[in-house]
Parts: sequence; structure tokens; C-alpha cells
Amino acid sequence: MTLENKERSVAPEEEDHQANAEDEIAELRKELDLTKEELRKVKESSESNLNKIKYLMADFDNYRKQADRQISSKTEQIKADLLLKFLSIRDDYLRALSVATQSGAGSVVIQGLKGILKNIDSLLSSEGVMEIETVGTPFDPNVHEAIAHLEKSGVPENTVTTEIRKGYMLNGKVLRPSLVEISKKIIRNSVSDTTIEADTSNQGD
Repeated sequence: MTLENKERSVAPEEEDHQANAEDEIAELRKELDLTKEELRKVKESSESNLNKIKYLMADFDNYRKQADRQISSKTEQIKADLLLKFLSIRDDYLRALSVATQSGAGSVVIQGLKGILKNIDSLLSSEGVMEIETVGTPFDPNVHEAIAHLEKSGVPENTVTTEIRKGYMLNGKVLRPSLVEISKKIIRNSVSDTTIEADTSNQGD
């Protein structure tokens, strides 16, 4: 067989090999495209799941904060209710101390009772309880409750003149309003006075 014949006999084999290689490359490209599509879908699914997890975490964080606020509010309410009962006991204690003082109890007893009162006030202060200012201050409906009026000259109208029951604040909020008496403007009826004077002078004639 001549060299030319050999080249002619090999050529079809090379063509077949080349064709097979192209088919394999095409198949690989197809598989690569499928793999890319699957990766794209997996990526989208992962991002979607990640967003869902983020939303769930945000919802849980909001729920946790709301639960914390509710617990804190409930705790403050329970504390306020307990302190209100304690303040009622303090009121009774003050009345008892006043009676003991007026009845002439011994100085040792009075000093002992005052010492206990001081401890009570110290405890209230440590819990954030503060007295509301009253006498001499303008009437404030947010912290004062007026239960009496008094006409008093020389005192601006709506000024607290007497504290009937002490009020308290707890951490900036009203725990118990002060019961107070406030000043009322004195109104003189000058017309009536003049009329009375005129009538009196006529009667004299």
C-alpha cells in the first residue's frame, strides 16, 4: 500500500474521531448549561430562604422586645400596686404617730416611732418614690387633685394653699396624686355695696 493510500484510509478515522470529540464537547456544554441553570435555581432558592430566615429573625426580635416591654410594664404595675399599699400603711402610721405625740407619749417612744418612719421613707426613696411638691406651687391637674377651694387675699388664684394628703411620683410617673386645697379669687360686688350704702343713707333721712 502506498503512502497516499494510507493517508486516504486514515482520514475517515480522524473525521470520526473529530466528530465524536465535537459531540462530546456539545454534550459537555449542554451539561454545563444545565449545571449553571441548577446553580441559578439553587442560588435563588437559597436567597429566598435566607430572606425568609431574616424576616423570621426580625419577627422574633420584635416579639421578644414586645414581650420584654409587657413583662417590664407588668412588673412596674405590680411594684406600683405594692407601693400604694405601703403608702396607705405610712398614712396610718403618721396618724398613729400624731396621736401618740398629742397624747403625751414618752420622748423615747416618739423618737423610736420617728426612727421607724425615717426607715420607711428611706425604703420608698430607694424604690424611686418621690414626694410631689404642693403648698405654694401652682395647681397642676396632672399631679394635684383639688378637693377644696379657699378665698384668700394676697395669694394668686389656683395656688396650692394646703396639702390634705401627700402625693408621690414613681420613676417620673404619678403614683398617687396629692389631695390639695387651692386658692380662689375673691370677687367683691362693688355695685351691691354701693346700693346698700345708698339705701342706708335714704333710711337715715
